[in-house]
Amino acid sequence: MSTTVHAGPPPTLTHLRSGGVSVLLEHADDLLPVVRHWGADLGVLSEGDLQAVALAARVAHGDSPFDVADQVTVLPEHARAWIGRPGVEGSRRGRDWSPAFRTTTGPERHDGTHHQGVVTRAADGTAYLSVVHELELHDGGLLRQRLTLSNDGSEGYAVGRVRLTLPVPERAGELLDFTGRHTMERIPQRQPFSAGVHSREVRTGRTGLDAVHLLCAGDPGFGFRHGQVWAVHLGWSGNQVSYAERHYNGARLLGAGELLEHGEVVLGAGESLTTPWMYAAHGTGLDEVAARFHAFQRAQPHHPARPRPVTLNNWEATYFDHSLPRLKELVDRAARVGAERFVLDDGWFGGRRDDTSSLGDWVVSPDVWPEGLGPLVEHVHARGMEFGLWVEPEMVSLDSDLARAHPEWLFSAGGRVGVESRQQHVLDLGHPGAYAHVRDQLLRLLRDYDIAYLKWDHNRYLNDAGHTPDGTPGVREHTLAAYRLMDELRSAAPGLEIESCAGGGGRVDLGVLERTVRVWASDCIDPLERQQIQRGTFLLVPPELVGTHIASGRSHTTGRRHDLDFRAATALWGHMGIEWDLTSCSEEELEQVAAWVRLHQEHRQLLHSGVVVNGDHHDDATWTHGVVAQDASEALFHVVSVRRSSTTGPDRVRLPGLDPAMRYCVELLRPGQEPLVAGRGVVPWAVDGVVLPGRVLAEVGLPVQPMLPEHSQLWRVRRVDG
Repeated sequence: MSTTVHAGPPPTLTHLRSGGVSVLLEHADDLLPVVRHWGADLGVLSEGDLQAVALAARVAHGDSPFDVADQVTVLPEHARAWIGRPGVEGSRRGRDWSPAFRTTTGPERHDGTHHQGVVTRAADGTAYLSVVHELELHDGGLLRQRLTLSNDGSEGYAVGRVRLTLPVPERAGELLDFTGRHTMERIPQRQPFSAGVHSREVRTGRTGLDAVHLLCAGDPGFGFRHGQVWAVHLGWSGNQVSYAERHYNGARLLGAGELLEHGEVVLGAGESLTTPWMYAAHGTGLDEVAARFHAFQRAQPHHPARPRPVTLNNWEATYFDHSLPRLKELVDRAARVGAERFVLDDGWFGGRRDDTSSLGDWVVSPDVWPEGLGPLVEHVHARGMEFGLWVEPEMVSLDSDLARAHPEWLFSAGGRVGVESRQQHVLDLGHPGAYAHVRDQLLRLLRDYDIAYLKWDHNRYLNDAGHTPDGTPGVREHTLAAYRLMDELRSAAPGLEIESCAGGGGRVDLGVLERTVRVWASDCIDPLERQQIQRGTFLLVPPELVGTHIASGRSHTTGRRHDLDFRAATALWGHMGIEWDLTSCSEEELEQVAAWVRLHQEHRQLLHSGVVVNGDHHDDATWTHGVVAQDASEALFHVVSVRRSSTTGPDRVRLPGLDPAMRYCVELLRPGQEPLVAGRGVVPWAVDGVVLPGRVLAEVGLPVQPMLPEHSQLWRVRRVDG
């Protein structure tokens, strides 16, 4: 059967397929790409089939071009009858504010080792602007795009916004994004995808403790394992906006871009601005969306190949008390329980005896460390561990040698230094002198000591961030300088690992993760709070890049008390560490910690390479998550009682992600504890395990061994033959 697909020459179409995802781009009428399909894989389609898909995506046109939305490009334009947020906002002293880009060449296919890509070039000869649009579909199904905007005129062009978008279908009727605060990050919030704009803006100069994280649109009621979901994320650590936009004409878009202050970017003749990458993932349920982000990050060349070392950080153990004998004892206890890295936190430099001074003076304190850090570093290495160091390179204290010598290097808008927060201000790395000062001090430390790891903190917002002497906005240049500084340090010290920490989880994004191999999910390591924090963080970041530490018995941030097994089981799932004064522990507690560290090391390969899964269960009092091997041959699950249920058992937990056709043995793991004995209060399978097909475990599940609220249990799953 023949099909008429176009009233003129058929449009040029590009069909990208990878990892269960299809992206169909239409290049017609000299427009930038129009996305005709982004979602589930459409399979192998002939040219005729592709033309029919593109035709089917078009809607009926009436008298008004504003009433239809089937020609919205990845960079929406007012000049094309788009009535929503335009992709480019800016002007040349009030002119050229509504550009209309026409393609100058056909789409260029550029396929790499791990992706398929299309580059489109377009220009507006009247506004003297041109753009290069890059779109890539990576092997795991993750899509990303960015734009380079160039000023082809002789007069400066003030850029207001550059935003890219992707369409989502009408079925995407619900939105999910995240909010939060210090010690309570990644809190989900849902709402209908109603008419208008749902916009999440960051004006704090970093991704933010209340960051959108992922902006998702999907089938109403979508969960981890069900419902079609479309999600976007901006890979940028500075000011930004992510938004969902719906119009009366049927258009539904997800968009994102950098949020520029007035006058922050003025392109001179021949100058260009390249946006951050906008990442996008489609999947059935949030687990599949997360799997696409994880696969992308694991394919990056700087992704850690060696086992992630179990890390002990001294902060909650000693705070600013840097007594060498006490720290040596802590090192000895860390080695005894199996830690592989020791990190010295805040308090080692300048006059830093509390948090009121010395940020910016990155010189080892001669008062606290008369022989330098050498004795501690040597002791750490003698115990078989790597040495790491806390720094906060972008910050400065007014009470510091740096601030006294160079007050002009502090951010200052309108002649004022700005509001002090945590007794500190921000050092404007956009000043070449400030950048060189910090770089040289850090390089000296890396030369003087064998430092394998930097915990890079960032504890103050960059609001009111004026670049001296004229107070022009400086967030963008500072963010790029921070990236450049990380890159330069890693180049000078090959093998150096950097953690992104920002008042906890305040800088978690794919921009900073291009140069770091760890993020600190939160300053809160209360295991109950961490259930949600880690669940949300893992939607974007694979577990091996997320710091998860064993807390002390009484949480320093919430005051709650929890059993060691719950604290350790919660820390098991990421880049495991310890944030506890082990010198105060009993022998029994040390043995328990050592048992949990050994368990983590035994399963580390699985935990840090497998597929993250989460259960959708009827009773939200019990949460289930786990990691399943890529070949589904083994898995580890965590069953958590986050609160008391309104009903009593039998409470069954279904295990997602297993191969339905495989048979598995399920065992209850009890590190450092005696095995269960059959009897009252014990479910029969928990004594010696049970063998069942994966389909039964996923559809029927197993009853939970009874436990108190704010406790948990581990289930080990292994394939068996026969």
